Amino acid sequence: MNLIDRIEGIARALADREAAHVGSLTAARETAERIHARVEEAIHRFNDIVGEKAPHLRVEVRPPRVDDKHLHAVEFDLERGRHRAVVTVKSKGEITFVGPFRQGKKEGPCLTFPVDDEEEIDAALGVFLERFLEEAASP
Repeated sequence: MNLIDRIEGIARALADREAAHVGSLTAARETAERIHARVEEAIHRFNDIVGEKAPHLRVEVRPPRVDDKHLHAVEFDLERGRHRAVVTVKSKGEITFVGPFRQGKKEGPCLTFPVDDEEEIDAALGVFLERFLEEAASP
């Protein structure tokens, strides 16, 4: 069997296996994009306020992508220098806030919530962003 045939065979097998996850991954992406929009708006306001007096505090919000560790999840990052926080939306219906932490160090702490627990997510998201911003702005 030549290389192209082998790769086509594995592509078909993997696509067949993963096809069952498309619906839940689409829902996870939609949830991640909704939360990303809220976080991006909040961080945009933060950046506007610190921009003139302390531009070195500027935070980047990366776009949602397939999770680095979990194939059946979508994540996005907040970054300022080596400081990082991650929002992960898993296809099984959970949202996890990871960090804040420094890149190259152990990730954590993590908080996980059911996707449909909007009140708990809203409360935790505010605390999560505040912790990240405080830590990322610490010398």
